[in-house]
Amino acid sequence: MPNLFHNLPTDLPEELIEVLAQNEQVRIERIVSTGQRSAEGFWYDQDEHEWVIVLSGRARLAFPDEEPLELGPGDYVFLPAHRKHRVDWTVEDETTVWLAVFFR
Repeated sequence: MPNLFHNLPTDLPEELIEVLAQNEQVRIERIVSTGQRSAEGFWYDQDEHEWVIVLSGRARLAFPDEEPLELGPGDYVFLPAHRKHRVDWTVEDETTVWLAVFFR
């Protein structure tokens, strides 16, 4: 049986994104971070809505017009389509596992 915490890498040059399931309406991804962050000045501006939860580790999302949002295990956020955001940081001394659901 698949497990979201199976074979987690501990040192990655960039985030690992794996599509777990998808169809024309929905995509579910496991994202693994080991200290990665968005490039300076880069903002996600997605055509899809995103619901994301941190399963392990810690991260902070930044927004151009709001205070940053720090996330830990169990914390989730809904990001409507075109809500600009970026990954400000992910913790470096443990693996951060995200589960992201993208939908139209």
